[in-house]
Amino acid sequence: MAAGAVGAAAAVAEVGSARQFEELLRLKAKSLVVVHFWAPWAPQCAQMNDVMAELAKEHPQVSFVKLEAEAVPEVSEKYEISSVPTFLFFKNSQKIDQLDGAHAPELTKKVQRHSSVGAFPPSGTEHPKEDLNLRLKKLIHAAPCMLFMKGTPQEPRCGFSKQMVEILNKHNIQFSSFDIFSDEEVRQGLKTYSNWPTYPQLYVSGELIGGLDIVKELEASEELDTICPKAPKLEERLKVLTNKAAVMLFMKGNKQEAKCGFSKQILEILNSTGVDYETFDILEDEEVRQGLKTFSNWPTYPQLYVKGELVGGLDIVKELKENGELLPTLKGGN
Repeated sequence: MAAGAVGAAAAVAEVGSARQFEELLRLKAKSLVVVHFWAPWAPQCAQMNDVMAELAKEHPQVSFVKLEAEAVPEVSEKYEISSVPTFLFFKNSQKIDQLDGAHAPELTKKVQRHSSVGAFPPSGTEHPKEDLNLRLKKLIHAAPCMLFMKGTPQEPRCGFSKQMVEILNKHNIQFSSFDIFSDEEVRQGLKTYSNWPTYPQLYVSGELIGGLDIVKELEASEELDTICPKAPKLEERLKVLTNKAAVMLFMKGNKQEAKCGFSKQILEILNSTGVDYETFDILEDEEVRQGLKTFSNWPTYPQLYVKGELVGGLDIVKELKENGELLPTLKGGN
């Protein structure tokens, strides 16, 4: 069976253990490695496996790998994989990018971009400077407060970026971010555009505020709170969200596409009752995802609410169903 699996998956390798995964990253260190964290119960994963097979034919210099997320939990936990499909991109055994969800065009784009970084650009006229400047202008105006950093707020990849995120979060400042490691053209172009040679860089309403030192000075002089937009108080947001519908389910994914086995099971149970309910995808909002755990004193997802009150997770819902109490509990919210 092992030999057949290797033969069938010549284009897309399959990894079954943490040791095998680390060995593969080491052996393929010089090339781009794209890893699909998938699950056999998710139809969107099967579709993306087909996309990977096609991409493998088009990009023979790239190593494509699939790894069953729940079968190799050590690797999934190490890289904080919380939903399927998720794609991680590695170079020199280091994670350089991530894509969550079944987005074939975006996956194709990222493979093309990362496989060409480090090679000579095909043509000096392919991306004229005017186009880049227009792109940079759009990016710095993408949100009222934009942070260009190394990594993401959840996973900063340099000490200065980490400190900047901590300061902004401490002051409850609402900001969006851009990982400059994900786009070399933006990384180099923004230095010239803003005449600022280092990262992180913070912009408010499209205007450069500066780097970490400037932000620290603004914090010390108490000007930071007046310059940057404030996020709404989290507790108020959570109250509104938990009361958005009589029956509210906070899950990984949505009604159409569950992104974890527990969420999939709770959807099936709720759909069998015929009761109307709404869902909120916690993978789309990290603040809600973390905040609701404290707000409800419930550490895992999915979470079901009726009239703003927590009913519980999958185990509680299963118990209520077995005891014949689920329908009355849900209808109490109608």
